[in-house]
Amino acid sequence: MKVGVVGLGYVGLPLAIAFAEAGDEVVALDVDPLKVSAVDAGDSYIEDIPSARLRAVLLRIRATYRYADLAKADAVLICVPTPLSENREPDLGPLEAAGKALAQVLQPGQLIVLESTTYPGTTRERLLPLLESSGLRVGADINLAFSPERVDPGRTDYTLRNTPKVVGGITAACLDRADDLYSRICDHVVRVSTPEAAELTKLLENIFRSVNIALVNEMALLAERMGIDIWEVVDAAATKPYGFMRFEPGPGMGGHCLPVDPFYLTWQARKFHMSTEFIELAGKINQNMPHHCAERVEQALNEVAKPVKGSRILILGASYKGGVADTRESPALRIIEILRGRGGIVSYHDSYVPSLASFGLESVPLDDAVTEADVVVLVTAHPDVDHAAVAARSALFVDLRGVTRGVKSDSLIRL
Repeated sequence: MKVGVVGLGYVGLPLAIAFAEAGDEVVALDVDPLKVSAVDAGDSYIEDIPSARLRAVLLRIRATYRYADLAKADAVLICVPTPLSENREPDLGPLEAAGKALAQVLQPGQLIVLESTTYPGTTRERLLPLLESSGLRVGADINLAFSPERVDPGRTDYTLRNTPKVVGGITAACLDRADDLYSRICDHVVRVSTPEAAELTKLLENIFRSVNIALVNEMALLAERMGIDIWEVVDAAATKPYGFMRFEPGPGMGGHCLPVDPFYLTWQARKFHMSTEFIELAGKINQNMPHHCAERVEQALNEVAKPVKGSRILILGASYKGGVADTRESPALRIIEILRGRGGIVSYHDSYVPSLASFGLESVPLDDAVTEADVVVLVTAHPDVDHAAVAARSALFVDLRGVTRGVKSDSLIRL
């Protein structure tokens, strides 16, 4: 089989490699020439994909920026970004560009699958007409389906192979084709009745997390005012063997999904004259957490008679989660921005993120930075840092992740 992959980011590149490992010929397309060159050279830029794994199947992968190279593919997977606009509305520009370009080279018998996260109705209402502008008809000449990506960067226990793959097709034949395709690289394919059901499945998964994170964050704000240790409460509640799922408070949400995906549904809901207040409230709470965390830092400095202005503030962790280098929507960036805006002299340490170009900052050596800092703020807990040891050496340590539970120190403050 010959498989095309459009978009070689954190979703597309692993898919391309997985199909190549299954013995398929892969056409890997991206509009970014740097990504095409990197794949050609066997150099992975996705941290979950070692370069050695890419090089092992390089003979079966052809990297390109030409859509014409997809003309002979049996199936084409679209894995382009679906960001939000400045007004926090869906930006389907990359998807529409891919659909229009693909329509120029589309051939009878091809299967097209959209993997990009989006609102229910996108596959049928937006992508299908673009593909049919080729003169080919979905269901008669070509097949079309939606299968949401389920990638959790940095995770090794659940991978593309053993994470169930949800698939919904425009027609029964489309669904069968997509099922057969993904069965080559996934142990379990979950069939749903329509693309809309598959699209909403992805949004429900991420909104579930967003709402529960917002709930525990709000509980953390209340617990702080009550003088109750929220981490002790979460630990105790998590001992219940039923009816409770553990979520932990933190400085806010980051990454490619949680801060973005819920707004796709809230935007679509307005078309149906409905306000998704619960979902929007969760987004509001989570977006406000970096501000609250900056205030916690300010309070901590005030308690030792120091203002934020002129204080040396060391941020531990700039990526959005531990063990990865991804800084997209990272709450650390917003916290840095707020503290700098209040006059703080902010530096950061993150062995996964060597520089933050937007701030003109580079990661500083940990030991010296801790010694010089008036306050150390743990935003992202990376596995290569002994945070308890850092807290013991710090003049003041603000733990926004709760990793120092059990450590007692007058200079230690938790969220």
